[in-house]
Amino acid sequence: MQKIAFFLIAIGMLVLIGWGVKDFFMAADIPVWIRIAVGAIGVGILILIGVAIKDRLSKQGNEDFKEVDR
Repeated sequence: MQKIAFFLIAIGMLVLIGWGVKDFFMAADIPVWIRIAVGAIGVGILILIGVAIKDRLSKQGNEDFKEVDR
């Protein structure tokens, strides 16, 4: 049930972020260079998050706890 709740929260957040991003990039009063800079920052953040998640998932099975009882 907790996974479903997190999934629904994530979907809702993505919809709201997408709506705001669409309005930001379609606004005629914001200069193009600012829209490009914000887009580059957003892509960079997404790449860093993706690399961190990939690294964490690859190390998940390799953790060796010697004194922990399972």
